[in-house]
Amino acid sequence: MTRRTMALLPHWSSRVFSVEPLEESAPLYFAIQEKHPGDKPPPRVFGKLQRSDRCYSLLVCGDDRIRRAKFYWELKDKLLRELPSQCHLCPMSSFLPDVKGSLIRGYFLKDSSETSSDTEEYLRSLQHDPVLVCSYVRGEHGHLSTQRLWTRPDCLETSKTHFMVATEAPEYHPSTLNIINSDVFYSFQEAREVLQKCDDIIPEAASVLEQLPSGPEARSKPDFPVIVLEGLDATGKTTLTESLRDTLGAVLLRSPPQCLSPWRARFDGEPPLIRRAFYALGNYITAEQIGREGMKKPVIVDRFWHSTAAYAIATAVGGPVCNLPAEGSELYRWPSDLLQPSLVILLTLDPEERKRRLRNRGLEKTGEEQELDHNRLFRLRVEEAYRRISGPACVTLDASPSADQVLQQVLLLIRGKCHL
Repeated sequence: MTRRTMALLPHWSSRVFSVEPLEESAPLYFAIQEKHPGDKPPPRVFGKLQRSDRCYSLLVCGDDRIRRAKFYWELKDKLLRELPSQCHLCPMSSFLPDVKGSLIRGYFLKDSSETSSDTEEYLRSLQHDPVLVCSYVRGEHGHLSTQRLWTRPDCLETSKTHFMVATEAPEYHPSTLNIINSDVFYSFQEAREVLQKCDDIIPEAASVLEQLPSGPEARSKPDFPVIVLEGLDATGKTTLTESLRDTLGAVLLRSPPQCLSPWRARFDGEPPLIRRAFYALGNYITAEQIGREGMKKPVIVDRFWHSTAAYAIATAVGGPVCNLPAEGSELYRWPSDLLQPSLVILLTLDPEERKRRLRNRGLEKTGEEQELDHNRLFRLRVEEAYRRISGPACVTLDASPSADQVLQQVLLLIRGKCHL
């Protein structure tokens, strides 16, 4: 049993559990307790189950966070491949309320097959990996529902039974407990350490590390203004940044920088911890380029830290916009060791017009862009996360007029803010 697992068990009955049945559905929360709950309401997690369905949960809790992230990332495909086809999975998590770093992730499993023997045999085999397995007994006719934690890999012997009770949703989505330096990185050193620790399982990490500056850009602010253009794909960023470069005689940079292009596809297939660290480091490489070029002329940047953070927060926190961290949260703060731009402009566009432009471009969409298209809530979370980031905040601009009109509006903003 890993050290992390051993540390979890003494506080097991203090944890809250969350099951997310659908992306656009609110999570279902329940708690457990050793004592009889009396008249407390039962959890809603069993609401739509058939009488013959059996339920289990798997929570990943190894000591090494790199390998834990990889294991969880690959676990879903493994379960879908190995379990009977009548098994259905939902994302699940467990956490200690208001305790940062306490979130552990896994899956809630509903088994509708005729017999549970194959499922339970496979779940027992996973106990050799960093997984805690629980089985659930649903209460019938007024009886109480229970959770049983499997403690031995060779049998179904369980720890003391815990009673399940419904509990209110926390004030903020539980994923916010683990965002800092996991989904969003707030320092160069934290992001670099992730890639340093995974170079034995991702050989390409060594090549990425060779591209990094020796440390975060520490020089004074560039002599010339730094203007960042943000926004979803097809809002006109590329056209606008190129027009600004030509009009202002500026240097045009992009984040992630071109030097990381050979490895983007590789890291896009990795779990969020590793993928987000890769893109965070791209911002620090871009910052070094900004610091160098900004001593000679104005710098225009196509995306920067706002994009990295907005997409990461919107992905980590599911459901409606109200699940996002509150405005003013530390999760929206700019990294203290990352060069700050003079002005950040967020281009916005009507969703239907943006889709039309995407169709006309005919380019292959990224996974996140596909998610924006079919998931309205994800798009709304991304847009709102953009608006909540501070230090500096985004100036929002409607990109629906003609390219020339948008250019003139941006030039007015730049002249007013940056005195160019």
